[in-house]
Amino acid sequence: MSEFVPRNFIQNIIDEDLKENRVKKIHTRFPPEPNGYLHIGHAKSICLNFGLALEYGGLCNLRYDDTNPSKEDQEYVESIERDVRWLGFDWEDRKFYASDYFEKMYESAEQLIKDGKAYVCDLSPEEIREYRGTLTEPGKESPYRNRSVEENLDLFRRMRAGEFPDGSRTLRAKMDMASPNLNMRDPVLYRILRATHHRTGDNWCVYPMYDFAHPISDALEGITHSICTLEFEDHRPLYDWVINNLDLGCKPRQIEFARLNLTNTVMSKRKLRELVEKGYVDGWDDPRMPTISGIRRRGYTPSSIRDFCERIGVAKANSTVDISLLEHCIREELNLTAPRVMAVLRPLKVIIDNYPEGQVEELPAENNPQNPELGSRTLLFSREIYIEQEDFMEDPPKKYFRLSPGKEVRLKHAYIIKCERVVKDEKTGEVVELHCTYDPQTRSGLDQSGRKVKGTLHWVSARHAVPAEVRLYDHLFINASDQAENGEQQEEDMILNPDSLERLTNCLIEPSVQGAKPGDRFQFMRQGYFCVDLDSTADRLVFNRIVSLKDSWAKQGKK
Repeated sequence: MSEFVPRNFIQNIIDEDLKENRVKKIHTRFPPEPNGYLHIGHAKSICLNFGLALEYGGLCNLRYDDTNPSKEDQEYVESIERDVRWLGFDWEDRKFYASDYFEKMYESAEQLIKDGKAYVCDLSPEEIREYRGTLTEPGKESPYRNRSVEENLDLFRRMRAGEFPDGSRTLRAKMDMASPNLNMRDPVLYRILRATHHRTGDNWCVYPMYDFAHPISDALEGITHSICTLEFEDHRPLYDWVINNLDLGCKPRQIEFARLNLTNTVMSKRKLRELVEKGYVDGWDDPRMPTISGIRRRGYTPSSIRDFCERIGVAKANSTVDISLLEHCIREELNLTAPRVMAVLRPLKVIIDNYPEGQVEELPAENNPQNPELGSRTLLFSREIYIEQEDFMEDPPKKYFRLSPGKEVRLKHAYIIKCERVVKDEKTGEVVELHCTYDPQTRSGLDQSGRKVKGTLHWVSARHAVPAEVRLYDHLFINASDQAENGEQQEEDMILNPDSLERLTNCLIEPSVQGAKPGDRFQFMRQGYFCVDLDSTADRLVFNRIVSLKDSWAKQGKK
């Protein structure tokens, strides 16, 4: 029997709307602004909007909120479409832009002027803020609020014609300067902005504000449920005001849900853009970035992201999700799907003195003990191998079960070896080579000796190992202070982690990875899960660590 999954509050609202016949077919939209790359928070919104449409047999539009040309670019449009498709969703023929409706929005603004519900204001942006008032004090009416309809129409048309400088005039809704909701104190609907638009070029020099453009776009597209994050809750009365004061043929319903906050993660587009532009990261798809393109390059799968979004659910109150849950989702998937390989990240040479020189032995190994359907592979064993530097200690503490002088360990899928001699660099004293012996009666799978050792090490054959670069990623940000009492993480308290990337350039991996392509994923035994990076060439593989093997979320769940 499948586990019962409770309905979230948005599903309950939709169920009620269908039951009461308020709507007949569900129609949602995902409305990104093309001013940067999407991040993991957007993935939650994508999964929610497209997922609801799929669940109810409805439709979901992709619509770009391209009302601020000074920050928008075609590059971002293309990246958004890649990300939505990668997550497994399709808008079919329903790709729209707010700019598709610029003429209709302008006509709507003129209608509000004619109805006495909007006016042209000459106050500067600073003066508008000053007149707006505070949470405890009402605002003051603009001295230009009572212009005649004829004067407002004339000025607004001249704004469109380009007669006035940027920022010199705005069109504002005539509402209530004493409203307890600051968003209802004569909000700006249009501003003058001379910037080349990525679609309309220089056709316009006045652009609608988001709070005006969004409800109009929703209505024109027949959106039934306009689902957005909680910071727009105070904007809902303005959304409804625009819908109710214009005859657009449809009255969408705005519903707010809690945005995704992740520990050790900053998701402000402005801050992410700053990281890229100042060179703190290697672009929007840097595997440390919380962007969907960065997560994809890191090695996460679409199914793991969708699983994560389903597990965190949809809530009405903001909170912070531990990033270990996201890591748990990809571990859980790759544990069943990723082939195992042996990789030595910091090599230490081992010579097995009593193994025949020149001999190469083929040893069988399963690809994934959790998934027998993935079959097996052949390992090559020879006299000279490499193990991890950290798997040897010359003077070990008690209960150290790896290799040390006079001690024995088993080589995974191979033999038991014993350390006989240590070779050091004469100048530095660093251990550079170990000489060992092996017991030929202890071959894995054929061992009838009955001997037991507590330590098992991974290794690679020196003659056959594939050289590679491995990039060990950690969290890009660390929290400089405790979380707030309400459980929300404060992004201003996050600082860059100076140890977010370690590059290891002399790694050695078993030959089964030869021919691996960017995006291929493996479990490096005892090391973690890794993905072949785009920087790989035919001559040299580059691997990104997706996550380590340690699963702190799974341990939390067992407490």
